[in-house]
Amino acid sequence: MSMKHSIVGYHKDEEDHWVAELACGHNQHVRNDPPLVSRPWVESEFGRDSMLGHKLDCKKCDSDLPVDNK
Repeated sequence: MSMKHSIVGYHKDEEDHWVAELACGHNQHVRNDPPLVSRPWVESEFGRDSMLGHKLDCKKCDSDLPVDNK
């Protein structure tokens, strides 16, 4: 069963890609890379803000990995 956790913030990685910060302490890339992944909301501040609180599957929690350092 997949663990879902809320998005609580964002930051950019060293390659300038957006990363969602999850309530569980893990980070997850949120790229807009159509047609594989369509996340146009990540391209604007308004879009990112609108997704705060949205729950994402956290594979790191599923694997019982320690929390990420930003």
